[in-house]
Amino acid sequence: MPPTDICFLPAVELARRMRQRELSAVEVIEAHLAQIERVNPQVNAIVTLTAGQALADARAADAALAQGEAIGPLHGLPVVHKDLHLTKGVRTTFGSPIYADFVPEEDELIVARLKQAGAISLGKSNTPEFGAGSQTFNPVFGATRNPYDLSKTCGGSSGGAAVALACGMAALADGSDMGGSLRNPASFNNVVGLRPAAGRVPTWPSEAGWATLSVQGPMARSVADLALMLSVIAGPDPRVPIALATPGSSFAQPLGQDVRGLRLAWAGHIPGVPIDSRVTKVLESQLPVFGELGCVVEEAVPDFSDADEVFKIMRAWSFERSYGELMQTHRHQMKDTVIWNIEQGQRLTGPQLGWAERARTALFGRMHDFFQRYDFLLLPVTQVPPFPVEQLYITEINGEQLATYVDWMRSCYYISATGLPAISLPCGFTAEGLPVGLQIVGRHQDEWGLLQLAHAFEAATGFTRHRPAIAG
Repeated sequence: MPPTDICFLPAVELARRMRQRELSAVEVIEAHLAQIERVNPQVNAIVTLTAGQALADARAADAALAQGEAIGPLHGLPVVHKDLHLTKGVRTTFGSPIYADFVPEEDELIVARLKQAGAISLGKSNTPEFGAGSQTFNPVFGATRNPYDLSKTCGGSSGGAAVALACGMAALADGSDMGGSLRNPASFNNVVGLRPAAGRVPTWPSEAGWATLSVQGPMARSVADLALMLSVIAGPDPRVPIALATPGSSFAQPLGQDVRGLRLAWAGHIPGVPIDSRVTKVLESQLPVFGELGCVVEEAVPDFSDADEVFKIMRAWSFERSYGELMQTHRHQMKDTVIWNIEQGQRLTGPQLGWAERARTALFGRMHDFFQRYDFLLLPVTQVPPFPVEQLYITEINGEQLATYVDWMRSCYYISATGLPAISLPCGFTAEGLPVGLQIVGRHQDEWGLLQLAHAFEAATGFTRHRPAIAG
């Protein structure tokens, strides 16, 4: 099999072939390293490559299989880790010059679980400084480019992860999502990204174990691959107070389900959320697919009152908590948007935080009522298609001026504020050939339902099988 074809086999198929010894782990890793060598210089998605260690791990994986030892569900699968996630013995920069040479002494829990399941790390994927903003660039490694148009951004903050997948440089990738960082780059690069419910994928170590705005999760080229990864990284951990008790293995079941009769709400026009007509055109062209699957689709928009302010307060609080002390000594090494977010947090008052908690609870209550009438919510992932890589962020949509560097991501961060799980799924391309994703939101902690509906849509459309030309 040609190396490029190996790189674009679904992760579930790669895993099966390695278990059956139709492919060796060494063959798989060598194919991916060759793909990285050929494509990565054009896109800058993988910023720290651990080729030698990956090959050694692949040889060990093949030996273990030959000797009849127990192997994990991700045996031999190549993965990349977001450069915000701690990796033992491997540089982790957080996209910041402050940590340009930082080498952790431990693996973050999501990394450890992937390794324990047999995955082989190829290194680190690029991210904006401290994951701030949905455009992947930083002063340590530069910008990551969109493989469908190298003049465009890949989104962020899990931008390097999405591009590595789209280009066949990894089979699976981990990421994190506060305001859309697993969903936005998935949409911009024609891959699948899941923002799970808080606690579904426990985060450890963490200085804020009770925090729920930012979550970690999986990214893949298909829904089945995503479910496979989720089955490994989800599950309880006694060190994480909000960890959900459901074992990750519950996501390892067959995804096929009859979706006939499901009631879906389409929110293509949300008050206060301007959407570029190119995005709306693509999404609306695919809505009939759900009708063909037997679903009932109606136009309906939840009451997102206060979602904008709730998110911005919680985000500012998070930035101050995480980076406030660091700014006291390294302000000169931080980008202005990070400083702005920290200072927003420093100005917060007790009454503001109290209001945000009450408003967020009321928002959740309204969403609960909405989901008594509908099974799932459909809406845009992003408000614009991929934009020029030199542009730091979007400042205007449809003539409406945007006040902050995150305002163009309201379609994602409104959902973050609700606490509900959401998936970004390939839904087609603009006339310019740029990917557009569909966001599906589920009921509280119903990731399994999301995966099943997304799988049905994916099978009916086939968009996830589309590769960027530079990937071969």
